[in-house]
Amino acid sequence: MATDSTFDVVNAVLSADPISVDQAIAAVESDTAGAVVSFSGVVRNHDGGKPVQRLSYSAHPTAHQVMADVVAQLVAEQAAAGSGGTAGDTGGAPAQPVRIWVAHRIGMLEIGDPALVCAVSAAHRGQAFAVCSELVDRVKAQVPIWKEQFFTDGTVEWVGADA
Repeated sequence: MATDSTFDVVNAVLSADPISVDQAIAAVESDTAGAVVSFSGVVRNHDGGKPVQRLSYSAHPTAHQVMADVVAQLVAEQAAAGSGGTAGDTGGAPAQPVRIWVAHRIGMLEIGDPALVCAVSAAHRGQAFAVCSELVDRVKAQVPIWKEQFFTDGTVEWVGADA
């Protein structure tokens, strides 16, 4: 069954301010959404068998635009994939919006702080899960953000700086 969907990008930013899955969910919820799927990638206290004290995220000056481009590309692909649908597929009802909220923190974060948050609402769970999962994967793979890990033994490691 093809689906007709419109897409509403509510938020797609890098943020020096705290972010939360609750704010993401609240921003995408609507009366037309039968599903709200969220993801919160949080700072953990270990990596590679070493205890982590805190992290710092740095972003390339183009990262804000890359984030917007990543979301726009995903929306364009999703819209094209659903373009085979017709109004008859939804019983003549107007297209149901897929609402997207995504943010990645930059700056110093402590253990437990959300670093990447995404929420997607859609009429049906399959589309919400698929869009949220793909968005998280693309942000992590394509947006030029680097992680500096501070370990409890005083050592420091950069992750993603070679990309």
